[in-house]
Amino acid sequence: MIWGWILLLLPIAGGLVVVGSSARAAKSIALLTTLATFGASIAAAIEFDVWGTGDFGLVSSIPWLPEVGINLSIGADSVAMMLVLLTTLLMPLAVLGSWTAVGERLKEYYGWLLLIESAMIGVFLARDLVFFYICFEFTLVPMYFLIAIYGGSGRARACVKFFLYTFTGSLIALVGFLFVAWSYAETTGSWSFQIATLCEYASESLTLREQVWVLTALVIGFAVKIPLFPVHTWLPLAHTEAPTAGSVILAGVLLKLGTYGIFRFVLPMTPEAVVEWAPVLGILAIIGILYAGLICWVQTDVKKLVAYSSVSHLGFCVLGLFALNPMGLQGAVLYMINHGLSTGALFFLVGMMYERYHTRDMNAIGGLAKRMPVWAFFMVFFVLASVGLPGLNGFVSEFLCLIGTFAAGDSGSYPGVMGPWFAAFAALGMVIAAMYLLIMVGKIVFGSLKEPATDDHHGLPADLSAREITVLVPLAVLCVLLGVQPWIAMDAMVGSVNETLAAYPEIVKDAMQQVADAGSSVLSGGVNP
Repeated sequence: MIWGWILLLLPIAGGLVVVGSSARAAKSIALLTTLATFGASIAAAIEFDVWGTGDFGLVSSIPWLPEVGINLSIGADSVAMMLVLLTTLLMPLAVLGSWTAVGERLKEYYGWLLLIESAMIGVFLARDLVFFYICFEFTLVPMYFLIAIYGGSGRARACVKFFLYTFTGSLIALVGFLFVAWSYAETTGSWSFQIATLCEYASESLTLREQVWVLTALVIGFAVKIPLFPVHTWLPLAHTEAPTAGSVILAGVLLKLGTYGIFRFVLPMTPEAVVEWAPVLGILAIIGILYAGLICWVQTDVKKLVAYSSVSHLGFCVLGLFALNPMGLQGAVLYMINHGLSTGALFFLVGMMYERYHTRDMNAIGGLAKRMPVWAFFMVFFVLASVGLPGLNGFVSEFLCLIGTFAAGDSGSYPGVMGPWFAAFAALGMVIAAMYLLIMVGKIVFGSLKEPATDDHHGLPADLSAREITVLVPLAVLCVLLGVQPWIAMDAMVGSVNETLAAYPEIVKDAMQQVADAGSSVLSGGVNP
């Protein structure tokens, strides 16, 4: 289908035009390109006729190295399509959000933004393992330069740490992928790098010992990307030093490459190993939820606080993935989308504040509701979405992840996997999140007005401009829509979730059915296996 290739190639073409244009035209070309890509994704979604099933649409393949089974194969199931839509939505907002924040080397800046968009879309559309890995790795290059050139005073250390952590993790994951491909070739006598073929082979033919080694390699690679405790330390530094658009892309999409990798590869490829090691991974997720939450509590830099909150929040996503039931997986996928919306918006808001005051220190600034009431409204709104206020998007995904985690220990499907105690400790993280986020709002939004000396807000209006409001409104609308009508996304992903769980041994399928039926009763029919 041509739409897949349009989504992949349009940002690259726009990037080439940007590099060859004048600095003045770079912003406009980048905005038009990202808007066109978003429009193409909407058109692709309308023609996408496999919503709610586990099948793939937008399927196309071009031979590349057919003698060793490597092709440029693309396609998307419902989960991948939703993440493509999230990516193409955030990119024009990132361009608009950079309009006044970046004032030099504009051609390179917007060129890198367009290249990273193409790479991220490629990760979600790839159906060939080699093509997936190329796109997965290439996302490091534009983000490295965005941080290194346009970041803050500590950008040199931040970009090096970001690159070393994520590149090393990706190489370890590559070892796992290559082992599966080599084992397939040894067994069948021919090479293949088709993702579906290798996932089916690995789940059925690898021994438990082999699956454990593959699981270890893949989890290390994807855990760094999420990031999962204890390989999370690169993220707060990268977020803090990155330009606003870089932080939005990191939180909104790049971190989801790790959770998507677990959903797409780890769960279907190594089911027996996952059953054995899910409790350990769940414990690491809970440590990350609580540890990062407590670190947030003592932060004075608003951006660093939001960065550490990503580590905490994505722990819920990991818990949902390894709950190994439909409720948990649906909650995890929904969390990928919701986190991108609400946390991406928070980084936009912190960037808008920084443009005016050139500080993010909560001790140096406060009471901004008096000076910027529109900004304050959006800040409170998106904080409540991140906290998980019922009626907004964060509540449903966190609720599903916790219920899935709770039910996993009570279903009898996988004795010892997750359970009530896991859910209880994770729920404590929600309380901690509410405390540090609301304390932050109390300091910088309410109370007595406290401002550092500024030069007329550095040329910007006191409150948000029409352009800045335009950036935030689509995200706010989606936060409300997915809060009151989460079934829009949940019904779309149910087939893909069940396809992922289908890789698990026949002996546990009846137990998973019981969990799903119980969840359907609790959620009024929202989860249907």
